[in-house]
Amino acid sequence: MTRHVRHAAVFCGLLLLALLVNAARVQVVESRSYDGNPANRRGVIARYGQPRGDILVGGRPVTGSADTREQLRYERTYTHGPLYAPVTGFASQEYGTTLLEHAEDGVLSGTDPMLTPFPLWNDLARSRAAGGDVVTTLDPAAQRAAYEGLGARKGAVAAVEPATGRILALVSTPSYDPAVLSGNGPEVTRAWERLNGDREKPMLNRAVRQTYPPGSTFKVVTAAAALDAGAITDLDAPTDSPAPYTLPGTTTTLTNESEGCADASLREAFEWSCNTVFAKLGADTGVTAMTATAEAFGFNDPGVRIPFSVAPSTFDTTVDRAQLALSSIGQYNTRATPLQMAMVSAAVANNGQLRTPYLVERTTTGDGGLLGTGGTGGAGVRPSRQAMRPLTALRMRELMRDVVEEGTGSNAAIRGAVVGGKTGTAQHGVDNTGTPYAWFVSWAQGKGDYEPTVAVAVVVEDAAGERGRVSGNGVAAPIARGVMEAVLGDQHRGRGAGKPG
Repeated sequence: MTRHVRHAAVFCGLLLLALLVNAARVQVVESRSYDGNPANRRGVIARYGQPRGDILVGGRPVTGSADTREQLRYERTYTHGPLYAPVTGFASQEYGTTLLEHAEDGVLSGTDPMLTPFPLWNDLARSRAAGGDVVTTLDPAAQRAAYEGLGARKGAVAAVEPATGRILALVSTPSYDPAVLSGNGPEVTRAWERLNGDREKPMLNRAVRQTYPPGSTFKVVTAAAALDAGAITDLDAPTDSPAPYTLPGTTTTLTNESEGCADASLREAFEWSCNTVFAKLGADTGVTAMTATAEAFGFNDPGVRIPFSVAPSTFDTTVDRAQLALSSIGQYNTRATPLQMAMVSAAVANNGQLRTPYLVERTTTGDGGLLGTGGTGGAGVRPSRQAMRPLTALRMRELMRDVVEEGTGSNAAIRGAVVGGKTGTAQHGVDNTGTPYAWFVSWAQGKGDYEPTVAVAVVVEDAAGERGRVSGNGVAAPIARGVMEAVLGDQHRGRGAGKPG
């Protein structure tokens, strides 16, 4: 009898061991396949079972979490949603995440391994850490000035701090409220369909995901390339440029909006935006030098992330001399995002050194403990490259000051500050029949500052007024001025642009 009991006990022990082995196989070896199975809702329920971490601007959260008491318990909320939508993106139970909500999802959702000191325990307990926070570089005053400056017009603004690459403002209009996509009910589906069907594309981030012909603002790049290559050595010497100018190898002539461009000096041509001078200058500088300078400024770089991806700005490297002439005045295949053109202006302001732009100052735990700096995978020191020689940058700053003080950019002037800028109107559409895009790029140095502290790019797609009267100075420069005044005002009040306080 004892032998039968012993055999039964051994058999039960083997069954228990097999049960434990199978449980371990399911829980450890095959856990990922079960977690990834669409039929398994445990992960989704756990994801929305706790509040999401916040995105902060100026030390204050612009996001939140609302308790719905439903199975997917917490929905994302947004403060001033349309103002910050080009930065936050959306976090939707139905449609996923975009922009910062996507790039920093691990921190915000609590799944980043850095948020827990015992990740193995979390795996075994099937729990997750509380969501962390993302502190942005944005200056709230500059962001609002850009948003209100654009108003009902279609366009975008990007502003950066030249010495560091910190993004101070990133605005795209028309915008939308990300909160309408947060839940999973039928109203969310209707909002999604409405936003995607809108011809104005409110969910398109025009500041970083849309490229435009930069028009005459690209003359900053052309002038820098010519100065670096030695094609121009004297800012005030005649350039031997006919007006009109016949594009090389063609019978097509190029004209100017301004008078007096024939043989104008580089200074005069830059002040009054002479197309003929810069088209010939680009052709004379050559495709190799022009390409090198454009790429040093960031063109043709597909890997820019801030930390979400940025559409690459392009400068065609396979052009003939006629196409190069047009490319050199920001037409033909030359395309740029507003962020790229802000980087161009920032490089001029920073003695030719271009800092990599970034949007995340640091990530923290929910109670403020530091996780990382400079965003996902970032470092405290941002990489940089020399876009032009320091002497060239000094000359370009002089030229850009002349534009504001004596030329076509007078509407960007700020009392008590040194401002440099460049206007632009970019033709587009079939046979250039569309309303020209109005551009303005600039930088500003406040009273008492040693160097410029803000660089801005503005593009307006649907500038009002007669087609021939659309100008960067009349439409875009006042918006840039408002953003620069906001940044300089913050600094002069001692708060620092975009720093939590």
